[in-house]
Formats: sequence, structure tokens, C-alpha cells
Amino acid sequence: MKIWVSGASSGIGKAIVNEALAKGLSVVATSRDAKKLQLLSNELNSGALVVSKCDVSDSKSVEEFYKKTFSSEGPDALVNSAGITVFKNAAETSIAEVDGIIKTNLLGSVYAIHSVLPSMISKKQGTIINISSVAAIKVLKGSSIYSATKAGLLQYSRVLREEVREHNIKVIDVLPGATETPIWDEKVRNRHKDRMMKPEDVAAFVVELLTGSGNMVAEEIVLRPVTGDL
Repeated sequence: MKIWVSGASSGIGKAIVNEALAKGLSVVATSRDAKKLQLLSNELNSGALVVSKCDVSDSKSVEEFYKKTFSSEGPDALVNSAGITVFKNAAETSIAEVDGIIKTNLLGSVYAIHSVLPSMISKKQGTIINISSVAAIKVLKGSSIYSATKAGLLQYSRVLREEVREHNIKVIDVLPGATETPIWDEKVRNRHKDRMMKPEDVAAFVVELLTGSGNMVAEEIVLRPVTGDL
């Protein structure tokens, strides 16, 4: 199985790449940060790993990457893990920040999905996993635009899922709660790391979803620390 993981240079995306390789999958890892990708490649040193710069917020970047990397046959699975945010009230969030979050979190996932669908439909199989957030279903002050993008992606997935069932394509949304990743400020991580989930644990769960067989699919999964949200 060959999978494409976006947002692969850090956080949950990086952990998914590591776990997938450990389980014998072939991985194409993308990020907008070429230096971090090279560090990832050096660190993992695997013949089953291909790294490539791709800015999912830019539709042309996605299109060029896809044509260069996959040619006529696309990946068996796509994991949308690229995501950014700012922890600010709506009135304090700049338009530049609003645009960046929407383009990366929502449009970036849509662009990636749009690129893989023709091949998956042709093959009559495929898996799309969106790493979303509990922010899609819970009110979290200071995360208005982030929440809007995750809620939008969740609803997009729900419609897409019904449209591609006939093609044997699985569309899965994973909604993690607080996870110890760089999206959080270092001070917050240090203060709450004992309560936060580990990216490696989320990654192990995601890879299990990818490697499962049969005609059963978990469509929407909420993951939270046992002690609940922060």
C-alpha cells in the first residue's frame, strides 16, 4: 500500500509517517517546509519513503506535485494532516491569518482530495483520512477560524462519503482532542503534556484504520484524552 501524508514534517503527520513505515507501507510525505522534510528523510532513512515539498494551500503546487510524483496511478490512501492555527479571539485575528488558516486547513485538504479522486474512482478503491479536530464539534474560544475550517471539512467529508460509496472509497474523519504537537505553544505543552494525547498514539490508531480489511469502515472517530478536553 502506498499512502500520501500531507503535513508530514511535524506533529501527527510525522508520527503517521513513522508508524506507516514501521508497518511496511510505502509513504509519500509532503510539507511546505523542504528543510524539515530532508531532516525527516535523513532521520528515517527508509527506501519506502519519498519526501516532496508541496504547499497544499496552493492548488497549482498540489497539481504539479501530484503529476510529478504519481503519474497515472495515484496513491492507495491519502491522509490530510496539514494544519495551522492561531489562538486568538475573532476580533484579534488578522485577515492574513484568516486566509492562511482557511487555505491550509480547508482548501488544502479539498485540493489534495480532488487530486486523488480520479485514480481512486478508476481503481474502484481507496481511503481518504482527514485529521480534523474536536474543534469541529465543540465551541472553543480563541479558535473561531480553525473551528470553522474543521467543521467545514467535516461536512465536506460527509457529502463526499455518500458520493463515492459506489466506488468503494472510504472517507474517514479523525477528530483528535488536545495532542502534544507544535501547533500548541511550548509553554502550554509543558503545562499540560501529562493530559495531552501523544501523536504516536494517534498515529497508531490512524494506521490501523488504513490497514484494516473487509467492508467495514469507521467513518467519524473522536479521540480525547481520558481526562477530557483541556
